[in-house]
Amino acid sequence: MKQVTSGRARLATFVAGSGAPVVFLHAAVCDSRMWQGQIEAVGGTHQAIAYDRRGFGRTVAEQEDHSAVADLLAVLDVVAAGRPATLVACSQGGRVALDAALLHPECIRGLVLISPSVAGAPDPVLSPEIEALVARQKQAEAAGDLDRVNAIKAHLWLDGPLQLEGRVVGAARALFLDMNGIALRAPPAGANVDAVSAFQRLGEISVPALVICGAYDFPHIAERCRHLATAMPHTVHHALPGAAHLPSIERPAEITALIGKFLGN
Repeated sequence: MKQVTSGRARLATFVAGSGAPVVFLHAAVCDSRMWQGQIEAVGGTHQAIAYDRRGFGRTVAEQEDHSAVADLLAVLDVVAAGRPATLVACSQGGRVALDAALLHPECIRGLVLISPSVAGAPDPVLSPEIEALVARQKQAEAAGDLDRVNAIKAHLWLDGPLQLEGRVVGAARALFLDMNGIALRAPPAGANVDAVSAFQRLGEISVPALVICGAYDFPHIAERCRHLATAMPHTVHHALPGAAHLPSIERPAEITALIGKFLGN
């Protein structure tokens, strides 16, 4: 593990292997451990890099407004000597990856996006069943019941919002609850000041890309992934049956294989 300084943050950064850099960007309900099933395999042929963003995992940061893209570039400068990288990103990590591809295209060689958030995307329209779950989460947040919030988020993001609670069990669920539990209890990290209307500029992203979405994910996220695959000129879409928002945890071998194929292994 390395500590990369960016502003008033010390970003906990994990590195495996050597070669062309591949940076893993985690979701907002996880930390870099969501990629533990992929890091070793990718590190066999590339320099695999994963770091905890501000407010997650082992990163230590004082509250300050900051650029998530600048944090990413700081990691690349320190660990990869500024070489262009392939970004593998999930959910909110996908937003950082897309912002970076638009703000600093010279730094990005390719994108693997798993159910990515996209700055400027339309607000979702949720079904009554999903609205009810989200309402229960808000009630638990208002009551300060972080354990209940964590459990509901596991249902929404790990099981899938329209699946039975507890569909995913064992080590995968324990890992999710630990990662998200840390994020829920972290002190405020400050606002991300990156202002990129990425949804309206997807056609400008010319690097090769793979967009992956689990069939059990939120319907609006699945639709967003299909849109990305048509709006970005060199993009392939891959639907993953039987998985939700976090397939790197739920189906690690399949995600590792898809990443390896994209990287040319």
